[in-house]
Parts: sequence; C-alpha cells; structure tokens
Amino acid sequence: MKYAYTILYVEDVTATIEFYEIAFGFSRKFVTPESDYGELISGETTIAFASLELGKSNFKKGFEPINRSEKPFGVELAFTTENIEEDFEKAIHAGATEFEPLSEKPWGQKVGYLRDNNGFLIEICTPIKAK
Repeated sequence: MKYAYTILYVEDVTATIEFYEIAFGFSRKFVTPESDYGELISGETTIAFASLELGKSNFKKGFEPINRSEKPFGVELAFTTENIEEDFEKAIHAGATEFEPLSEKPWGQKVGYLRDNNGFLIEICTPIKAK
C-alpha cells in the first residue's frame, strides 16, 4: 500500500490551483477540461482538488464542505521549508490568512498555521532535525 494523494473539495478548482502555485510554489500537473478536478506536482504525494459538484456525485450520502467563516476541520496539509518566515509571508501575500503565528516548538521546530483560499488548514514548518 502507498499513500497516493489527498483530494480537497472546493468551490473553484482552477482558482485553488492558481492560489497554491502562487502561495506555495507548487506546479500544476493538470486541470480537467471541465475544471472539476486538478492536481499539483508537490513531491511524492499528490495534492488534488475536486469541485463540490464532483463531490456531490461521488458521495451519495453527502459531505460537509469547508466554510471559511467557521473553525477549520481537524485536518491539515503540512509543508516543510528552510525559509519559514519568507514562505509564511509569501502565502499571506497570495491570499492565505494567518490562523496561528509562527512559533518554536520545544523540540526546536518552527511552525505556523494558515488557512488557504478555501479555508483549509495549512501548516508551514521547518523540517524536524534528527538527533
């Protein structure tokens, strides 16, 4: 078994892909001609986005879409960087909103939390140093 990808269901797939390109520097892998599904090149595991309409067709029992005005879901995407201050600010300038400011954890890792253009929780952190 291998973890292949994460799919986030969003209102606007193309706008979300563009946000992640600008905010985090990922590259577009593709977007379907219908703009209802798209993927980013983000390393070994793919980050994907699907339209709410596609989600409704996939999940006959329904699902809870993200709501920017409420608390985020208890799940996050985490991105590591050696340039945390610069990358955190770059994401904010691209339209992310700060959820928790940058801080240092007891184990020495720097971490900050953002919400993306849809309201999903993003962790920006430095790599954990092996001892």
